[in-house]
Amino acid sequence: MPFAPIGDIQLYYEVHGPALGTAPVIVFAHGAGGNHLSWWQQVPYFSRHYTCVTFDHRGFGQSIEAADGPGGAAFADDLRALLDHLGIERTALVAQSMGGWTCLGFTLRQPQRVESLVMCDTHGGITSPELTEAWNILLEALGKLSPDVNPAAGSRMLSEQPALHFLYTQISALNPPRSLAGLGALLAAAGAPSPAQVAGLALPVLFIAGEEDVLISPRMLEIATTYFADARLKHVPAAGHSVYFERPEIFNQLVAAFLSEQRATRRSHT
Repeated sequence: MPFAPIGDIQLYYEVHGPALGTAPVIVFAHGAGGNHLSWWQQVPYFSRHYTCVTFDHRGFGQSIEAADGPGGAAFADDLRALLDHLGIERTALVAQSMGGWTCLGFTLRQPQRVESLVMCDTHGGITSPELTEAWNILLEALGKLSPDVNPAAGSRMLSEQPALHFLYTQISALNPPRSLAGLGALLAAAGAPSPAQVAGLALPVLFIAGEEDVLISPRMLEIATTYFADARLKHVPAAGHSVYFERPEIFNQLVAAFLSEQRATRRSHT
């Protein structure tokens, strides 16, 4: 099984599609409710034309971390070390929820290694008064959720696609148990960039928002989009916090079109 020796852990990863060095690369970074298995609807689609890399963040899936490990504080460095281990100089990054903290943090440190960035249902931890206000508004709706609903999956997924909701919860259950407070601490440690910091990024960014997301609202992503020099936002109707899981056809098409456009633009400039 493929593990990368990274600092204090063995980071689990998988590579699918064309061999490294023969095709453009996409690295997928999962959210707190998932692990490398979360991308089961993306890898078969994108691996026809891209080398696809999935991995388990430390403390998730098969990337076992000691209780006193650095947790989220090491996420961005883990991604850098994984790319180094695989010999990947540049890649597109596709992040969902918590994965946005990882990918944005890495991009701020190593912008020359990122071709383009997709942020699905995530603002990557950006901190601002506007985002805090939007989060406070969201808390009321979050408190009304049924206990039968996984917030990262959503009420619509449970009612319309119960088997998919069940699969989501089963994949999530492969992670070690973590309290809400523990998750909050993990994300806090992963970073809180300012609008000024992300404004300096020149690379293209695609935000994707589920219109019924009760964890990272569309309004929060509308705000986050304005902080970047080159960013756009796509809304996906009838979708919650996990657009990639709930509406994979739409998600895959949006990401594929964005990546193809960016590659065409780069070719035209060379």
